Amino acid sequence: MTQPNIKVGIMSTDELHFAFTGGYLCGDVSVDGMQTARIVDEAIEWNGNLYDEIYFEPSSSSCCFELADVTIGVEFHWERKETQRFSGVLKLIVEDKRITAINILPLEDYLRSVISSEMSATASLELLKAHAVISRSWLLAQIDRSMRCDAAEGEMLISDEEIVKWYDREDHRNFDVCADDHCQRYQGISKATTATVDEAVGATQGEVLMDGESLCDARFSKCCGGAFEQFENCWQPIHYNYLSVRADCVDADSFPDLSVEANARQWILSRPEAFCENVSAKVMSQVLNSYDQETPDFYRWVVEYTQAELAEIIKKRSGIDFGDILDLQPLERGTSGRIYRLRIVGSRCTMIVGKELEIRRWLSRSHLYSSAFVAEMCDRNAEGIPQRIVIRGARWGHGVGLCQIGAAVMGEHGYNYKDILQHYFKGAKLERLY
Repeated sequence: MTQPNIKVGIMSTDELHFAFTGGYLCGDVSVDGMQTARIVDEAIEWNGNLYDEIYFEPSSSSCCFELADVTIGVEFHWERKETQRFSGVLKLIVEDKRITAINILPLEDYLRSVISSEMSATASLELLKAHAVISRSWLLAQIDRSMRCDAAEGEMLISDEEIVKWYDREDHRNFDVCADDHCQRYQGISKATTATVDEAVGATQGEVLMDGESLCDARFSKCCGGAFEQFENCWQPIHYNYLSVRADCVDADSFPDLSVEANARQWILSRPEAFCENVSAKVMSQVLNSYDQETPDFYRWVVEYTQAELAEIIKKRSGIDFGDILDLQPLERGTSGRIYRLRIVGSRCTMIVGKELEIRRWLSRSHLYSSAFVAEMCDRNAEGIPQRIVIRGARWGHGVGLCQIGAAVMGEHGYNYKDILQHYFKGAKLERLY
């Protein structure tokens, strides 16, 4: 296998403002400086002409382009817009009557940005090596699935009583991955890389995790909260042995069954020892980008709503008018205590929702940090309607695969990247594809 080029969807907009530095080519025409493209009659209007798609290719390796108003953290609590710079090809297409900007570049160049965007370029070498391997493995596994037409189907199951939905990269039709947390964070050459990042990618070039003859679907999240979740509780019903039931600590195979409600409640309301618990500010600053550090309480957290607030949020996010929210009942929890089937009891209707990300989306104006929570219905009035709802939760993200905070602590404590990978992907084999 040779190193492939990757197509990354950066943004979609009605009017795109971008700029070239160093000289780009559109066919035989040299292009430089500020540019604007807009949608006209379901085509791209640029430079006085209409196009179905446009390629801008760099005339040398030193060329780059900028895109204005790129949204990062879409629908999450850190959502914001940035101007970002990229190397490689810029392709513009029409998608859903909007302009979609796609960056095409070699996989290893893509990874230099990913591990600097997902983590910090100042993280430890061993953590960056581990992240390069899992990011490469995940991406190639997704491309392999697409080539085999093995993408998930039926991602939403709806009945009169239950809605089950999960989100995966199969949502993208015209490129391999998007640039945001839906897939992997990719912010081009805007994120400063370091010699350590270059060393991490270079030392692991072509290395992937394998499960027999198959590429590992190597997922990761910000903070597992002390225990790992299984793949099938977050996405399609597929079990992977290398994503095993374990705790994020030295004695990884010894912890309570968190699918049992009483055990999950006790776990969430306590602070069990874990690699990702009680992380020092020094490690945090080395590992997390600035906007991630705005979230200091990721291991255990509390969100409080009034009745009116929660009822309005759920109605807006679900499109269902539950009336007053009477109860939030966990029906099924995964191996980390995350809820993947939740019954919402309202005065006007009752509905079951899953999986974990849809639960998080329904219960927050952005997203709850995770679906590992217990809900307290407080201050009931004479009619028994709670006037205050307190959600006490644990963890940040889905908890499947590598825990970025836990892996960072392992790196600081002297574990090498192979140790880190075996902790989070037990039994997977490290192989070099190219």
